[in-house]
Amino acid sequence: MPRVRFIVIFLALLGALEFLLLIDVVDSYAVQPFTRQIANVAGLIIGAMEPGVRINGTIISSPCFAVDIKNGCNGLEATFFVLAAVIAFPAVWRDRIIGIIIGAVLIQFANMARVVTLFLIGCHRREWFETFHLAVWQTVIFALAVGFFIFWSRRSAPKKNAAPA
Repeated sequence: MPRVRFIVIFLALLGALEFLLLIDVVDSYAVQPFTRQIANVAGLIIGAMEPGVRINGTIISSPCFAVDIKNGCNGLEATFFVLAAVIAFPAVWRDRIIGIIIGAVLIQFANMARVVTLFLIGCHRREWFETFHLAVWQTVIFALAVGFFIFWSRRSAPKKNAAPA
């Protein structure tokens, strides 16, 4: 029964969090500003390696390439996966909060690496861009989210004879 409880809570939370991404007000006042900050930071990193980088909202451009960071490329879905899984898991709240923070930071650092490397691939190996964008990096980010949850849940599982949170 605990597994069923986990799955139901996880799916409900994940569905609710994903639904938030569809609401215009949330997109305008939370998602877009967050995504613009990703573009700003990624643009600064890329600018250290590529001349002429410009940032305009969620678009990073240079003479060699341009990319527009959209929903699905800002790491929020993988972060929501970790958030829902950690909250649904029967661990003490202190461990859950630590797991959420570490998981979100880990996903966002990986996503930053994704944005930067995809831009550089687009500049220097454009023929590789779609493969890395649609297959490689999406798989890596999702595997990181799942792998983090597995690692965290094994360390945070209630000990035998301990009351669940």
